[in-house]
Amino acid sequence: MLKRNTEQGCLLLWLALCAPLSGWCADLLVSNQSADSVWRLSAQDGRKRGEYRTGDSPHEIAVSPDGKTAVVSNYGSEVAGSSLSVLDLQRGRPTRTIDLGSHGAPHGLHFLDAGNVAVTTEGSASVLVVDVDEGKVARTIDIGDGIGHMLALNADRRIGYVSKLGRGTVSRIDLVTGRMLLERPAGKGAEGIALRPDGLELWVANRDEGTVTVHDPKTLVVRRRMSSRGFPLRVAFTPDGRHACVVNARSAELQIFDARTKLALSRVPLTREGMDIRDTALGRGALPIGISIDPVKPRAYVALSGGDRVAVVDTQKWQVVDYWVTGREPGAVVLFP
Repeated sequence: MLKRNTEQGCLLLWLALCAPLSGWCADLLVSNQSADSVWRLSAQDGRKRGEYRTGDSPHEIAVSPDGKTAVVSNYGSEVAGSSLSVLDLQRGRPTRTIDLGSHGAPHGLHFLDAGNVAVTTEGSASVLVVDVDEGKVARTIDIGDGIGHMLALNADRRIGYVSKLGRGTVSRIDLVTGRMLLERPAGKGAEGIALRPDGLELWVANRDEGTVTVHDPKTLVVRRRMSSRGFPLRVAFTPDGRHACVVNARSAELQIFDARTKLALSRVPLTREGMDIRDTALGRGALPIGISIDPVKPRAYVALSGGDRVAVVDTQKWQVVDYWVTGREPGAVVLFP
C-alpha cells in the first residue's frame, strides 16, 4: 500500500537543482543508516543539496532511468524493516512509503524500467517486483533460503543475479518469467556482486573468506578466485571495464584489480590519520561499504560508515583526494545526473 508518512516521509530540506551547465553535472545520494535519511550531495564539491526522511535504517538506493525518482530499501535495525521509501528528486515532494507486508528486510534493488523495481527481501527469501507508481508488490519470486542480499542485473534488465550471504552462493533469476534458473557456489559470505560492463563476467565479493570469484554469467561456474583480504563487501567496475574496485571493510581499503588479467594492481587506503571513527552495525572502524564510480570524471566515491564521510578517490592516481561529510553511518552511495 502506498501512503504518505508525515514523520518519516517528509522532505527535510530541498535546495535548487543543478543550474544549467555545459558538461557533466551530477549529484550523489547517500543513505545514512543510523539517521533514517538520505542526503543529496553535489558531485562537484560534496556540498549538501538536500535531505530526505526514510524508514528505519535505509540501506540500498536505486535511481529511475530518467533520474526523477529514487527508491530506498528500509532494511530495519532492531526489528526488520518491510518498506521502501520513494524520493522525488525533481520536485521535492514529500517521501512516499511502499509497505511490503510480510516481506521483511528489503535490501538490494534496481529499477527494471521506468516504473518497476526489483528488490531482495531476506525475511521472505524472495525477489519482489514492485510497481512504484501503484505502490504495490506486482510479483514475488521465491529464491530459497540462504539470505539473498545484493542484486545485479544484466544489460536488458531481464536477468537478475543474487548473492546469498548465508549459503555463499550466487543465483540467476529470470525476472520476466519469475523463475530462479540456477544457483552455484561462490564463497563464504558472498555479498558484493557486479557484472563487468561487457556482460561477459560476473564478479562476487565473498567477505567471510576474503576472496573475489569470477563467474560465467550463464552457467555461474567459477572461472577464477582471487584473494582480497580485509572483508570484501562490494565490487564495482570502471566504465571502460578495465578495472574492478573491491571495497574491503575491515582493512578500510579499496583493492584494484586488472579486470582482464585478474591481477591485483593496488590497495588504496581510504582513511586518514586522526579521522574520528565511530561504532557501526558491523563494529567499530571506518568500515567502507558502498561505492559509485563516475562515468565521466576519473572519480570513485566510497561511503565510510564509521567515519561519516564519503572518500573521493582519483581513479587515475588511485588515491583519496577529498572527504565529504555525510549523515550518521553512510551505507549506499549512488551517482546520478
